[in-house]
Amino acid sequence: MPEMIEHTVGQIIEEMTVYREAQFVSHDELRTSVRVNLDFVMRALRGAGMPDLSQASSTGRARALQGAPLPELLRAYRIGLTEVWQQFVDLTARGDRGDLAALVAATNAIWVLVDDYAEALTTAYRDTTAELMLSRQNRRLALIEALFAGGTATEGTLWDIARMLDLSLDGTFVVVAAETPGVGQEPLPQIETRLRERNHASAWRLTPDLQVGVVSLRNADASRAIIDLLRENVAGRVGVSPVFSGLGNTARALHLARVALSSLAPGTSGTVQFNESPLAGLVASAPEASVQLAYDVLRPILDLAGEERNVLLLTLRAWFDCQGSTKLTAERVFCHPNTVRHRLRRISDELGRSLTDPADIAELGTALRALYMFPDTTHLPLPSMWRPPEEYSARW
Repeated sequence: MPEMIEHTVGQIIEEMTVYREAQFVSHDELRTSVRVNLDFVMRALRGAGMPDLSQASSTGRARALQGAPLPELLRAYRIGLTEVWQQFVDLTARGDRGDLAALVAATNAIWVLVDDYAEALTTAYRDTTAELMLSRQNRRLALIEALFAGGTATEGTLWDIARMLDLSLDGTFVVVAAETPGVGQEPLPQIETRLRERNHASAWRLTPDLQVGVVSLRNADASRAIIDLLRENVAGRVGVSPVFSGLGNTARALHLARVALSSLAPGTSGTVQFNESPLAGLVASAPEASVQLAYDVLRPILDLAGEERNVLLLTLRAWFDCQGSTKLTAERVFCHPNTVRHRLRRISDELGRSLTDPADIAELGTALRALYMFPDTTHLPLPSMWRPPEEYSARW
C-alpha cells in the first residue's frame, strides 16, 4: 500500500498541472486523499458487501467547493485505479491458469469500481456545484435588490455589490425599466448577454410587473446605442433613466426610469428616456397631484355629455399636437378650420382659460398630459383615438 500511494501521487503530480502546482490541494492533502481512496478500493475488492462510495462522494463535494475542475478529478481517480490494476498484473505475471483467472476477475471488479466511483464522484460534484451556483445567484439577486432599493446600501455594501456584479463603483450608468408582458415573462430576453456582446456590463432583476437593470456605459454618449438596442423588437413600454455617475445613485435613477415608462400610454409599445419628455416625467412622478390637476382644469369639459366631451378634448389635444396651428388641427380631426376655431372658442369659454395666455396654455397642456397618462382615473369612456399614434408620443 505505501508503494502504491507514493507511485500514484507521483504519477498524478507528474501528469497533471493543477496538482503539480497545488492549485486546489497541497501535496500532503493529495497524498492523504490518495491513501484514503486506495484503502476504500482495496476493501471493495475484498468483496465484503457493497462497495462504500461515500469517500468518492466526499471527495467530489470537497473538490467542487475548492473549485477544482471535474475532468482533472476524474483523471486522478483513473490514475489511482489503474495503479491498483497494474499491481494485479505484476502479481500474476507468471501466467498460471489460476493467476490469469484472478487477473480477469480483478480487472472486471476494478473497472466496475471505476464506473461506480466516477458516477458517485460526478453526482456529488455536480450537486455541490449546483448548490454553489444557487447560493451565488441568491446572493447576486440580494445585492441587486439592495442596489435598487438604495437606503440600506452602505459604502462597504456598495463595494461588495460592485465586485459581485462586475460593475465600477464610480462608473457611468443608466437604469432600464421594462414592463413585463406577464408574470415571470421577460420583456427583454437575453438582454444581459446582448449587452455583454457589446462590452457593456449590466445587472438585472425580474419582478411580477417589471424587468429592471443597471447598465454600465463605456462613456456617456453610449446611452444612445443602449436605447437603440432596447428598441429592437420592443413589445411593451420601456423607460430609461438619464445618464448618471456613481453606483450609489441607482435607486433614484430607477425612479426616473419608471417615471419615463409611465409617460408612455398604457397598452402601447416604445422606449423613452426620462430627459426626452420633461413634462411627461413631471406628471408621471406625481400621479395623484397630476390627476387632481386634470380634474381641476378640465372639469367643465369632463362633465359634458360623452360625444360633446370627446370632440372638445380631441380637438384640444390635436391643437397641442399641431403646435397651435388651426390648419393642421383641422386636418388631424377631419373638419374645416372654421369648425376648429369654433371648438377652440367653446373650450376657452367652458374652461374660463385663454389659449393665448402662456400660463393658461401650460396648465392646459399639463392637465391634458395627466388625462392622457392616467385615462382610467377619469372613469369616462374616452374614445380609442384619445391615445395617439406612437410617433407623437415623444413630443407628448
